[in-house]
Amino acid sequence: MVDCVAGYDKTAVEAMLRSYADMTQRALAALPSLACTLAELENNPLLQTLHASEQYSLMAGGKRIRPALVLEVCRMLGGEKAAALPLACAVEMIHTYSLIHDDLPCMDNYDLRRGKPTNHKVYGEAIAMLAGDGLLTDAFGVIAADAHLSAELRLQAVGILSSAAGSCGMVGGQLIDLENEKKTLPQEQLCTLHRKKTGALFRAALLLGATAAGKTQEKDAALFEALTRYAEGVGLAFQIVDDVLDVSADPALLGKTLGKDAAEQKNTFLNYYSVQEALARAAALTEDAVAAIAPYPCSERLQDLARYLKERNH
Repeated sequence: MVDCVAGYDKTAVEAMLRSYADMTQRALAALPSLACTLAELENNPLLQTLHASEQYSLMAGGKRIRPALVLEVCRMLGGEKAAALPLACAVEMIHTYSLIHDDLPCMDNYDLRRGKPTNHKVYGEAIAMLAGDGLLTDAFGVIAADAHLSAELRLQAVGILSSAAGSCGMVGGQLIDLENEKKTLPQEQLCTLHRKKTGALFRAALLLGATAAGKTQEKDAALFEALTRYAEGVGLAFQIVDDVLDVSADPALLGKTLGKDAAEQKNTFLNYYSVQEALARAAALTEDAVAAIAPYPCSERLQDLARYLKERNH
């Protein structure tokens, strides 16, 4: 049965996120696809290094927003968390791979991530590249092994995640970002960039949560459309807040170099808005997202999560 209680406050949302983060952390630590090579690791120093590099980034913590979206949508729709957890792990593995690769010198060239040296600073660029490749590939193995889902639902999940992470999704967004550094993108193209680079994986997380609850894109089209609208609003609001935090946050809380986007003349929403205008735009997008899912029973926690993300300080 779904525990449907309205009126969640900030403290309750943070407690929910901690609970889902702890759940995800334990599930990631126990993944067969990462543990099945342990026998090989004993006598293979190279594989030990690769495994350590993967674990260094994957188990580094963080907010675990995307797994939380998977798990919360599944709960909202009356699904079982046992079915959702492998999908939550898969989306976090994809997210972690993207961070490892984004941080490389040939990409965004970051030295810090979550308050720690980035993967390539610890393990070198080649190992970091391969660690990302390993996490990307293993994520789909985790979905394939989800025994709580039918073959049809596993196939749907693979399609959702590959579309979001691939050339027309997150990777395509990163390409637009890289190719337009030191150029000024029209605002609509900037929105397209972030719908792909950030929003696509948010959308995947939400749709994976529905998949874990047994919903299909064919039979539950209205639900999938509402979750997509929520993802688009929350994803763009999330990026706008990120742009604001990049110039105003406490570096200790943010866990990465402050002001780097502006220094490298990257396209941000602050090219078009003042800080106050940007925050107002994020607020409007958040309310659009909330309106998309408000008609669904037990969506209060997801609504409050959208508002919490808009107000975050790191």
